[in-house]
Amino acid sequence: MSFLLRPVLFLLSLLPILASASPRHFSTLKPAYFLLAGDSTTATQSANGGGWGDGFLNHTLRQGSSGHNYGHNGATTKSFREGGDWAKVIEEAKTKIGNYTVYVTIQFGHNDQKVTSGVNETEYGGNLERFGREVQEVGGIAIFVTPLTRRNYAATSPPTIKQDLAIQRNITIQAAHTTRSRHIDLNIASTDYCNEIGPDAAWEYNLNPTDHTHLNVHGSVVFGRMVSDLMVKQFGDIRAVTEGNGTLSREIWGGVAA
Repeated sequence: MSFLLRPVLFLLSLLPILASASPRHFSTLKPAYFLLAGDSTTATQSANGGGWGDGFLNHTLRQGSSGHNYGHNGATTKSFREGGDWAKVIEEAKTKIGNYTVYVTIQFGHNDQKVTSGVNETEYGGNLERFGREVQEVGGIAIFVTPLTRRNYAATSPPTIKQDLAIQRNITIQAAHTTRSRHIDLNIASTDYCNEIGPDAAWEYNLNPTDHTHLNVHGSVVFGRMVSDLMVKQFGDIRAVTEGNGTLSREIWGGVAA
């Protein structure tokens, strides 16, 4: 047999093995479990709050993957730990890590920025970094999420959103870099989208007509999809555990009211 022919025949003999190995590999990938840590702009819809969290968990994940929304009204990076919420997140992460790939989303800022929060900007950044490191210590994957925009518009032509969360956005991104964690920029994406569709359309997502911070159920679905799309775009492993919605995604990224 020719010396040159032997390597070719050897490679051909491997093709059945490689073909059968690929399905087995993908069948052993773990489903995802998402733990959502944050304030009312992540939380389940309620009388005084509502965010993107339930829309994300209920409308973007493939069968077998799931999660728990720990976001709640009034939470800061300080109160979320002191009130015991963060301990619950970490404890559940530990119990799920054997059967799931555990992702912990971390989105704060709306309340931390308030003068009455008891959290200055340095503490805000330090608290976020501590969250990220503790997720890593238990084997989870931290994903920092910059704060969802408020839909308060300035009287310009055309009307544009008054950006009052820029500092918190920048600190969140820095915390991700410092801890070598993942992050998505929901703040810029949600601001750009709301500016594209304009105030009248954006206010259709309001929890109530005068609440330009919190989302109603439909708003949760729209911005939950935005969060999912941002993750899928940046992180290949997220694509494997999410279910697409081409129509809604085209509307969001095309600047069309959904």
